[in-house]
Amino acid sequence: MSTRKAELNRRGFLSGSLLLVAGAVAACSSNPVGKSSGSSGGGNGKTTLNVWFHAYGEAGTQDAVIRYGKAFTAANPDIQVKVSWIPGDYTSKLYSTLLTPDAPDVFEYGDFNVALAHHGQIADLSDLYGDAKSDFAQGDIDFVTVDGKQYGIKMLDDLMMLYYRKSVLSKAGIQPPQTFSDLASAAKALSTGGNKGLFISNDGVGDIPALAVWANGGELVKDNKAAFAGDAAVQAIAALKQLHDDKSVLLGFPTDWADPSAFTQGVVPMQWSGLWAMPQIQKELRDDFGILPWPGATAGTGAVRVGGWTSMVNAKGKNVDAAKKFVQWLWVQQTDLQKDFAESYGFHIPPRKSVAASADKLAAGAPKDAVALSQKYGHSFPATWNTSVSDIFTAAAGKVMTGGASDAAKALSDAAASAQSEIDKQLV
Repeated sequence: MSTRKAELNRRGFLSGSLLLVAGAVAACSSNPVGKSSGSSGGGNGKTTLNVWFHAYGEAGTQDAVIRYGKAFTAANPDIQVKVSWIPGDYTSKLYSTLLTPDAPDVFEYGDFNVALAHHGQIADLSDLYGDAKSDFAQGDIDFVTVDGKQYGIKMLDDLMMLYYRKSVLSKAGIQPPQTFSDLASAAKALSTGGNKGLFISNDGVGDIPALAVWANGGELVKDNKAAFAGDAAVQAIAALKQLHDDKSVLLGFPTDWADPSAFTQGVVPMQWSGLWAMPQIQKELRDDFGILPWPGATAGTGAVRVGGWTSMVNAKGKNVDAAKKFVQWLWVQQTDLQKDFAESYGFHIPPRKSVAASADKLAAGAPKDAVALSQKYGHSFPATWNTSVSDIFTAAAGKVMTGGASDAAKALSDAAASAQSEIDKQLV
């Protein structure tokens, strides 16, 4: 599974669409791709916005976005909001629908893809930021910027990092790993009694090749050129093979890396997962856990992944102005709802600096440490890191990790050549 797909498919899933009007909620469609009967529907001169969300697994999120839509319609009675809750492979469903009459007016997108801007699919939202632009983290502004224009508004930052059980490591006389060598040794030592020491994903690959490259000072793409065949990247990915050679990684657990069950149930003492999982981990383990970046070759180096979701407007839709009004209202003007979305349904980092500063649940303890990790070690996928590029890289890295490719340099060089053609397609 590609790193992007692993995130997009990450947790539990409901289907259906809900039509929101001031004071009422009515079932509109159970179609899993959220088909609308028309972009201007609703009658009485109202505009109907079709707004897509992927099916978040955190309890309460669906109810929250329904509530946000109702509040917007109450403030703007001429615009109805139809929230479509999309299960499964959200990205594939989005792409297959964008060029049809059933395309959403507003949609969220994981990470960012420069091709959507270059191909005229998403609207320039630069004018929506206004005076609030300086309050957004600069990295989140840069993330959505193409040729000096902002093509989205970041809704939340999702942090992915390494969790470890303090008591288990302490009992085994193992310090929290500061280097990759420490991590590999700890994972091997903690693989006892049929249990494994580390869970990174069900396929044993997941996000980790990208994290290893970043942690070792390498890059995935630089100046629109595939860079993951450089010396730092090759060394980092070749080193990952030790985890499989030592048989210290858990494979095929009933839930994947985004769900912390393997960690909270004591199946593994170390797991790669996300900040969204921390409330569940705190509830079940209290303070018996710590967090770390994926470690690099030397102490003090490492990487965490900063992903998240961005709100975008379909530039080819029939309701662009109304769609921009909704996006500005929710993700720029309503700081109370932004705070609610970030800390009430799992933990996420608000893109607005003032909102992040006021997020009480992120202000102390492990959540505060996580925010610090994001600031010190955070990396995001490049804007050209689409599914095709990611799949090419992950397949090659996975073969190196699991022993299917004996020459890491050649495997990654060949993959970089293939990935470059996919990068170039996005820049036309």
